This record gives sequence, structure tokens and C-alpha cells, in this order.
Amino acid sequence: MSAIATEPQAGIDDRLARRNAVVLAVAQALAGANTTVVFGTAGLVGTMLAPDPGLATVPVSTFVLGLWAGTLPVGYIARRFGRLVAFEIGTLLGFAAGLLCATAVVFAWFPLFCAGTFAGGLYGSAHQSYRFAAADTASEAFRPKAVSWVLAGGVMAGVFGPQLVIATKDLMPHYTFAAGYLAQAVVAVVAAGVLLLVRFPPPAAAAAGRSGGPPARPLPVIFRQPRLIMAVICGLASYATMNLMMTAAPVAMVACNHSVTDAALGLQWHVMAMYAPSFVTGSLIARFGSARVIAAGLALTAAAGAVGWAGVSLAHFWVALILLGIGWNFAFVGATALVTACHTPAERNKVQAVNDFFVFGAMAIGSFASGQMLARHGWPLVVEVVLGAVLATVALLGWVALAGRRRAAPPS
Repeated sequence: MSAIATEPQAGIDDRLARRNAVVLAVAQALAGANTTVVFGTAGLVGTMLAPDPGLATVPVSTFVLGLWAGTLPVGYIARRFGRLVAFEIGTLLGFAAGLLCATAVVFAWFPLFCAGTFAGGLYGSAHQSYRFAAADTASEAFRPKAVSWVLAGGVMAGVFGPQLVIATKDLMPHYTFAAGYLAQAVVAVVAAGVLLLVRFPPPAAAAAGRSGGPPARPLPVIFRQPRLIMAVICGLASYATMNLMMTAAPVAMVACNHSVTDAALGLQWHVMAMYAPSFVTGSLIARFGSARVIAAGLALTAAAGAVGWAGVSLAHFWVALILLGIGWNFAFVGATALVTACHTPAERNKVQAVNDFFVFGAMAIGSFASGQMLARHGWPLVVEVVLGAVLATVALLGWVALAGRRRAAPPS
């Protein structure tokens, strides 16, 4: 058994963890609409506003860049001032993002639109931490379920976000999607109110000091754990491949003569597939282990790439996006559960922040590359890269596992 698992379970309260997980799931449903609206519309708005077709997905990429840039500050603020402060600052940025994007559409100003999606990404970096917050007071057995419950809130985001786009896209006829961004800003305010209902534990550093717990280890020591290395690789691969394919899909669908509504509905099915399995993913991890669930997720991601490569009909796009969503859920929830098992309470904020920094950094690189891939080489290259990335991930995981066994083997 690991050192982490044998430490005193101070502050563990599954009843509180269940309550917080439910409230955070509602907040996730509202905050997730920000991400859904951006991914469903930003590529299309980019096509209208960008000076070059190859720059159409840059607004989505700046969103991911904001997601990446916000991870370490969110971790620092949560550690220093508590999770509530970090999360409420995030909702303020979500409100600002909606206003900036709407203004950019009205004035047809591409740089301002990119600034708005960057602010939306900063908001995303805060609400991505909701899954970790749910695990703060959970026992080792309940932790995967707490994470899954919060991500299950994304099911409502998967319905609410695209429907928000469809319902508002024509409210300002000369400024397509502007009303949707204004509506998204209002939703961020509602999410801020919901977060006030969560009973957060005190900041990790202060709690560790009062309880006399072990001091936090240096990051290089923590990240030498093979389990944590594998968790980071799996989280990175699952999010990077999902984002690469999802970013390009709406633009590719419209380019293949499918309607904006078809693209929005395809995204809706994708986001629902990302989060609906969360109702059972925690139980699957408890029964079969994180490694098997992650392996299933990577296999489904590869299947998504294969379906996307096979054709460009509406059915091909939708089936590929659904498989991609389920694959992401299994791999990402499994990776998150592994991360929470590799640190002490005093270390959680910085370890989680660094993990997300790696994950969303890879997303940012993939997102910037997707626009150029799509504009210059088309949809087939996007899905071929996804297939290649999954194979490379499996090979890398095998190498890490082998190295870990060699390290653990007693000297002959």
C-alpha cells in the first residue's frame, strides 16, 4: 500500500463530500455552458471575423490557452485563500468573457473576440477544479464517485449550452451568436450564486499546519511516482485528442455542407457523451480499477478516430463525436482518480494545478494546430493524428509501467 494511502484520514467526511459533489455538479452544469458555447460557436465566428481562413480556430485556441494559463494561478489562490475565492474569481472572468465576445461580434473585431475567449478559458481553468474540490473530504473509496458526480453535471451543460446557442443565435439578426454570449455571461452570475452553497474545507496549507500533518514534499519528489506520471500522461492524451477533434468538427461539418444547427446538435451529443457516463464511471473504477477504465477510454478514442476517417456524412461526424466523448470520460476520470491518490492534503492544490498545467498545455498546442490542419489538409489529417496520438500514448504508458516495475524490483 502506498504512503499516501496509509496516512491519517484527517478531515475525511463522506457525508460532506456527497453534499458538496451534488452542489458542485449543479455549478458544473452552469459553468460548463461557457465551454460548450465557445466550442460550438467560436470556430464559426472565427470563420466570419478572421483575416485568414487558417486562423478560424484561433479563438478556440485562445480559450484553451486561457485554460492553460489559469491552472497555476487557480491552484495558488485556492491554496492561499481557499477554493471559494478561486472559483468566484473564475465566475467573474466568465461574466467578462461573455461581454467581451458579444462586443467583438457587434464590432467585428477579431482580436477582441480572441481576448474574450481567453477570459472564458481562465474561467474554465477554475471550473475544471470543481472535480478536485469534490474529492477534498472524500474517503479513498468514495473519491472516484465524487469526481464522477461532479463531471456528471456536464450532462446538463451538454444539453443547455447547445440549446442556448440555438435559441439565441437569431435574437440579434445582424450579429450572429452575440445574444448567446450575453446569455452565457448571465449564466456565469447564476453559477457564482450556486458556489456559495458549497462547504469548502479550509485552505490546504492552513489545515495542514493546524492538524500537524506532514509537510508538503517537493514537486520533483512527488512527480517521480510512476502512478502519477501515468495519470498525467493519460489526462494529457485524453484531453488533447478530444480537444483536437472537437475543435475541428463544427468547422468541418459546415465545410461538408452540414448546417450550423447540425453542427450544434453534434456538439450537444458529444458533450452529453463526455459527461453522461460519469453516473457509472466511478463505480466502474471501484470495480475494475483505474487502469482498465483508462484503457477502455483510449480504445474508444481510437474508435472515434477510425469512424471520423471513414467518412464525412452527418452520421460519421455524430458517431465519432459520441465515441470521442465516452472515451474522454473513461480516460479522464480514471486519470483524475489516480492523481487524487498520489498526494497528501497539504500537497493537493499544487499537484492538481501542475497536473492541469500539463494537460491543458497539451490541449493548447493541439488546438492551435487543428486550425492549420483543417484549413490546409482537411478533416482526414485531424483524425489520423488522433489515432497516432492514442498509439503513442499506449506505447508510452507501457514504457512507464515497465520502468516502474524495474525500479520496484529488489536487486539480484
